[in-house]
Amino acid sequence: MTEFILSQEEISNLKIRHKAAKKKREADRIKTIILLGTGWTIREVVEALLLDEETIRNYLNRYKCGGLKALLSDNLKGYGGKLSKSVIEQLDNHLNQNTYVTIQEIVSYVSKQFKVKYSISGMTDLLHRLNYTYKKPKLVPGKADAKAQEEFVKYYDELKETKGANDHIYFMDGAHPQHNSVAAYGWIKKGTVKELKSNTGRKRVNINGAINIEDMSPVVGYSNTINAQSTISLLKKIERKHPEAESIYTICDNARYYRSKKVTKYLEESKVKLVFLPAYSPNLNLIERLWKYFRKIVLYNKYYETFDEFKKACKSFFRRSKKYKEEISSLLTENFQIIGTNT
Repeated sequence: MTEFILSQEEISNLKIRHKAAKKKREADRIKTIILLGTGWTIREVVEALLLDEETIRNYLNRYKCGGLKALLSDNLKGYGGKLSKSVIEQLDNHLNQNTYVTIQEIVSYVSKQFKVKYSISGMTDLLHRLNYTYKKPKLVPGKADAKAQEEFVKYYDELKETKGANDHIYFMDGAHPQHNSVAAYGWIKKGTVKELKSNTGRKRVNINGAINIEDMSPVVGYSNTINAQSTISLLKKIERKHPEAESIYTICDNARYYRSKKVTKYLEESKVKLVFLPAYSPNLNLIERLWKYFRKIVLYNKYYETFDEFKKACKSFFRRSKKYKEEISSLLTENFQIIGTNT
């Protein structure tokens, strides 16, 4: 994109007009021009305003050609009564079932299907009125079973109500952070490039962990690999923490080592009762949120020269977990999201 710079007078006038804007789409158009005219890239504006790149370029071209009047003009070809309410409902249903990457694809679909021509800006405004925004779909396991997940949530709620006063509930899972730098979004001064050293490390720290959902205290074990024996070691650690408990309900996925003969035999005389989640439902395992927060603190935008330094940082996070208790508690709320409902 050729350099586009606004004068201070233009910026001031646009800010005044933005403050007076009564419609969100007008405000978004003005914000687009202000940001682009003060050094932001198109990609940065896309991320900030959740608009697609095609729309951003269209707003810019309109402003360059005709100023604020052209930018805010709503001369929408094909609108103004040409699409009936029932047709708009059909379009809305279609867009709910099909995700288009560009506005032009939707314009083409409407032209072919309904014989109505829209401009890019006109279709953008229509989508905004229908409450669409430009974002990625959420990736979920292809075989997720929504009904099985709902049944688990019902069981979990009943378990919390009926368990003994001294009993505990844990969520358990393994994690395998790799010794390599992970670049993540952060606040960096415009016009500067902040470098993050990378390395070629492929070694991993294997962590078998569980978290008590009541007091948010994690129990972890480290091993060369996560298998039946390391799982038994972790379960023994959990048991030692709760000598008064009659039962310790430990919720986990269907990993082979959790269902192994060795673990099954150990459980015969253990207080621990494994509760297996439905297949393909990581969304129900609350410890996944702990792993995500762990990666944010330990991995994101961090560089560790040696594997020993990396492993030390991983262990330090769990030794100092009380420091993060408030943040962890806010993340591990029991608002389970059911996935696979669109299939």
